[in-house]
Amino acid sequence: MKQVFLKLALLILIFSAMFFQLPKKEINYLPLGDSYTICTGANQTESWPYLLTQHLKEQNINIKLLDNPARNGYSTQNLIDYELPLLKKLKPNFVTLLIGVNDWVRKVPKETFKTNFSKIVTEIQANLENKSNLIIITIPDFGVTPQGKNYGDGRNISKGIAELNEVIKAEALLKKITVVDIFELTQNMGKDGSLVAKDGLHPSAKEYALWEKLILEKARTVLKNQ
Repeated sequence: MKQVFLKLALLILIFSAMFFQLPKKEINYLPLGDSYTICTGANQTESWPYLLTQHLKEQNINIKLLDNPARNGYSTQNLIDYELPLLKKLKPNFVTLLIGVNDWVRKVPKETFKTNFSKIVTEIQANLENKSNLIIITIPDFGVTPQGKNYGDGRNISKGIAELNEVIKAEALLKKITVVDIFELTQNMGKDGSLVAKDGLHPSAKEYALWEKLILEKARTVLKNQ
């Protein structure tokens, strides 16, 4: 009788496993950055963090966009001062990071940028249960836009941004972090006006959507087993 009961219990467990699944762990997502993360030039629902969240949901990933604290004009120091504290407050377990263009515009020394960027990455990873749940996005080449040259102060914008992106990629490699390199893609803004917002400087919703496709591919890989 005991053996019959045990077999029955085992069958119940097997059928339960077949027909019922435990709910997937919720991914609490926090994007950090500047105007390229808040997506100046597009509506909120056209921003790539919003699109990324929606598309991951469609792929059966249980994800929630906690907030989008990115702001126009933010530098790495601004992010340290105003966005990093949100890690402890909101407790995300997935983060994207896109920062640096305003450091270059304000002529922040490369070594200072490197120090700040490393501090940001270290702090993010220290607050993530899974340190791999961070995606870094490179700085776009704003110099190709109609108004971009007005922010270069006579410097070679593409060269300057590319140098900061090398710092970013080196830090990501050191800490084994996934990178989405959008730099080359964004240079198409110099050839196609539909990729530029009405202000002549920021990307349009169409351009942000192209970024999101690249980010989605990487995010899907990072989050696939969660």
